[in-house]
Amino acid sequence: MLKFDNVHERYQDGKLDCEGAAELLGVNVRTFLRWRDKYDVTKCSAWSDGRVGRRASNRASDSEVERITKLYKEKYQGFNVKHFHSYLCWEEGFSLSYSWVKRTLATAGLVLPGKQGGEHRLRRPRRPKSGMMIHQDASTHNWFGEENCDLVVTLDDATSEITSAFFCPQEGTLSSLRGIRETIETKGLFCSFYTDRGSHYFTTPEAGGKVDKANPTEVGRALKQLGINHIAAYSPQARGRSERMFGTMQGRLPNELKTKEVTTIETANDYLRNTYLTRHNKEFMCKAEDENTAYIPYIGQPLKDILCIKSERKVGKDNTVSYNTIILQIPKSEHRHHFVDAVVTVNHYPDDRMALFYGHLCLASYEADGKIMTQKQEDKIMKTA
Repeated sequence: MLKFDNVHERYQDGKLDCEGAAELLGVNVRTFLRWRDKYDVTKCSAWSDGRVGRRASNRASDSEVERITKLYKEKYQGFNVKHFHSYLCWEEGFSLSYSWVKRTLATAGLVLPGKQGGEHRLRRPRRPKSGMMIHQDASTHNWFGEENCDLVVTLDDATSEITSAFFCPQEGTLSSLRGIRETIETKGLFCSFYTDRGSHYFTTPEAGGKVDKANPTEVGRALKQLGINHIAAYSPQARGRSERMFGTMQGRLPNELKTKEVTTIETANDYLRNTYLTRHNKEFMCKAEDENTAYIPYIGQPLKDILCIKSERKVGKDNTVSYNTIILQIPKSEHRHHFVDAVVTVNHYPDDRMALFYGHLCLASYEADGKIMTQKQEDKIMKTA
């Protein structure tokens, strides 16, 4: 206002016109004219802001404040503010801003302000195209119910899109192969696969040492067969993108599953696949630097017969083989009188079904308990796969 007094005096003396005065004050001409008229009436530039004490026209009603605080206390206790706000937008059709929700909950004493700052770190650049690098990792946590289980997640490095996610009792070879297969079936064949050095991913002769790529695991064998480069991470920081994603999901999923009263792994997987992943990807996916994708359609041997555990067995005199204490009976074949002493391959699939192969010839498919499957059962599984 001291500046206005000086400019107004020069305006009165004819040294400035309206446009020049407005430019010096950094306002438009209409604002200067309003200030000039007000000054002529009050003979003073120290007038008060007319907005002070007035209720904002877009202010939320008291009933809305009460509704939000009540929802948080009674239904969504434990949600962080960001999750609470985004969940309300999806589930309740909420339209007010995240900042308003945060202030409202803080004023009510329901949340505390977060700590500022943290150690300085450098972000590893993302791959420029989707499909150039795929991460896979698992997190053991009390996601629902009373016992811990593992959440296996596969995501794209370029976009942070989760291409596969599911709960299982414990991660291992079969869960890893399942994540790879679901990604290829939905997106296509990718370039490289980035994981930790768990025993189902790599053979590591010395604890904490280099991996032995000359002695691949079943996951390594399958990736090599598909032409996918397998990259080992040598520190937790190298898997920072996956670790941050699990931090987000651990803060959100258990609360949502509790709200939905989910207690079994089957219903948890249904909710994850049909509800949560769509919302998560929409909120956290980012745009790749290059719009072209590195995914390519897969053409070749059925994926299920590559992404499985393969074990060689010698056929006994009763035309059976033993696999994991289960006896698999080989049925009569039009190709040979018997398979005694022949070497066959057992394919163990992620859903615990099995199949016996003599070279490329499939001798029989089996359920998890070792019973031979009929052709109708196989056709039904193929339709639902």
